[in-house]
Amino acid sequence: MHKIIVAGAGKIGSLISALFLESSDYQVTMLDADFSGHDVQRLQESAVLRKVVVDATDEKKLSDFLRENPHDAIVSSLPFYCNPLVAECAKKFNMHYFDLTEDTEVTAAVKKFSEGARTAFVPQCGLAPGFIGIAAHHLMKKFSTIDTVKMRVGALPVNSNNALHYALTWSTEGLINEYANLCEAIVQGDLMWVRPLEGLEAIELDGVQYEAFNTSGGLGSLAQLYQGKVRTMNYRTLRYPGHCEKIRFLMNDLRLNEDRGTLKTILERAIPKTYQDVVLIYVSVSGYLEGLFLEDNLVYKVYPKDIAGHRWSAIQITTAASICAMVDLTLNGNGQKEGFVYQENIRLEDFLANRFGQYYS
Repeated sequence: MHKIIVAGAGKIGSLISALFLESSDYQVTMLDADFSGHDVQRLQESAVLRKVVVDATDEKKLSDFLRENPHDAIVSSLPFYCNPLVAECAKKFNMHYFDLTEDTEVTAAVKKFSEGARTAFVPQCGLAPGFIGIAAHHLMKKFSTIDTVKMRVGALPVNSNNALHYALTWSTEGLINEYANLCEAIVQGDLMWVRPLEGLEAIELDGVQYEAFNTSGGLGSLAQLYQGKVRTMNYRTLRYPGHCEKIRFLMNDLRLNEDRGTLKTILERAIPKTYQDVVLIYVSVSGYLEGLFLEDNLVYKVYPKDIAGHRWSAIQITTAASICAMVDLTLNGNGQKEGFVYQENIRLEDFLANRFGQYYS
């Protein structure tokens, strides 16, 4: 039985722990400074689950706990800015490391810590970045020459009745970070930074109209790997029509991008959370195969499900299942065991066949 630490007892960390526990192959220790959240209250301590109060932003307290309590791996579902310290401690105490970060600077820091490590360092294990890169790479391998790669993901309320046509389905800080930070893209073969909330486009999936626009982090490492090998590659977030214009007003016209704390307060006060959501995943790749210019695509829709006796939202399921699959493939499969691991190294077939990856199917 593998001994796993799940750092962060929020909406995602709670389901990560529940999935590991349900498999009966993992012993879980949850670390957080506060276990008062709704979702973590669903999980009862037992012989295979401990809840330990440790502030993961406190280097001494985290190091002391890890030194005294050896584990095989640490899985971070903490806010992105906490992850460099967690990664540093993982290397110090010879643990496999996994996170969900979409932040490119944090990923660069994790990559640096992975140098010379005897364990695997696997950042960006969520939905986007994460699964979306695995799916895109699966399609890209079919072409002899790749022209355009489009990656689109949205976590949306099934029903919406507010001005933003949105509900808070995950971390507000992470959402603002995606809306505010520059975005990597390949344009005419060159890797460059493009502005968030730009590149607005209309898209239709199964007869429903959506809009998509640039947000940061979703490409993961795919852009660096394919710079100079594709003409166009970009990642955009899917929303209901009209959302982007209103977010631009808040962040640009009202200049709340310069006061993200106030923006977080406004969003959390005005926009409800929901467990009635849908996650949309759309990947399109065009290029040449045997002299023909072709397009291939993948579309996934994931809805809320009951797991371990409780209802979980679609964004919780897709995010938690993805990182659990990466942990499972690393510890129990033939995955890379040392150093920095790129998501694109994972075969889509292996991911979907995994007991956790099957939630995407």
